[in-house]
Amino acid sequence: MSEPSPAQAARIPPPLYLVDASLYVFRAWHSVPDEFQDAQGFPTNAVHGFARFLLDLLDRERPRHIAIAFDEALDSCFRHAIYPAYKGNRTPAPDELRRQFAHCKVLCAALGLHVLAHHEYEADDLIGTALYAARAKGFRGVIVSADKDLSQLLFEHDEQWDYARNQRWRMEGVKARHGVHAHQIADYLALCGDAIDNIPGITGIGAKSAAVLLAHFGSLDALLERIDEIPFLRLRGAAQMAVRLREQREHALLWRQLTTIALNAPLPIDDADFGRLRADADMLSGLCESLRFGPMTRRRLLSAAGVAPPSFATTDTFS
Repeated sequence: MSEPSPAQAARIPPPLYLVDASLYVFRAWHSVPDEFQDAQGFPTNAVHGFARFLLDLLDRERPRHIAIAFDEALDSCFRHAIYPAYKGNRTPAPDELRRQFAHCKVLCAALGLHVLAHHEYEADDLIGTALYAARAKGFRGVIVSADKDLSQLLFEHDEQWDYARNQRWRMEGVKARHGVHAHQIADYLALCGDAIDNIPGITGIGAKSAAVLLAHFGSLDALLERIDEIPFLRLRGAAQMAVRLREQREHALLWRQLTTIALNAPLPIDDADFGRLRADADMLSGLCESLRFGPMTRRRLLSAAGVAPPSFATTDTFS
């Protein structure tokens, strides 16, 4: 992504960083050795990995406005009421990981970072709601996540950042990555489905066909209004796609309800700009002890919090 000119940079709104925390907690859970334990003997590998990611992000970007979104609605989301099989193919998180999610949230709060979580709305919805509100206050969004669903939120000046691959893209770059424009992502996933979330899509319509259909018709609504035109497209199996769309019209609309990110989650955001808060040094020190962070991580945490790190007397060897 090319750098803006000085004149362009002057017109770019300040960034609000919105972090899809669950992605990075899960990544740490699978990649960091399980040798890390807290003072009670419970595993803390996901917390250690997430802390390293978070510290790297804070050191690199020095964000003044930031919120960290967590998933607390893995089996209680409003989408389950619409479609009980939603995400039904996922194995529930083990208790050892759920415990670490709680530690990660406390760690973020101790660092003065805003934590977003709700038992009926997913992290995507919390990010979407926060970004929608922030735009009205003159901010642009920097969404830290590789999740393609979140690309539907991108407007002018916003960007999405796959932190692990260090790839960033804006609204204009979504089509090159996914074959459709940012505003078409929800319709696209409704048509071709999303195996990760157990959304079937329309029978016989895959990713390429969905992209072709949306390129021609523009939206799912227009596609459903003009089904009679589909057989005349230069698209293999077009006639059968028209039949399936007639048969599964209501399903298509249902899938779009599931794939559309909510912008009205009940968050206390009326007066908030998600500016970084004062860190809680005592809480951080307590977490460092209970989670048995090593000296290097302790120093980095207190430094990120703007606290002069003391000389820790510790017998653990974790970094």
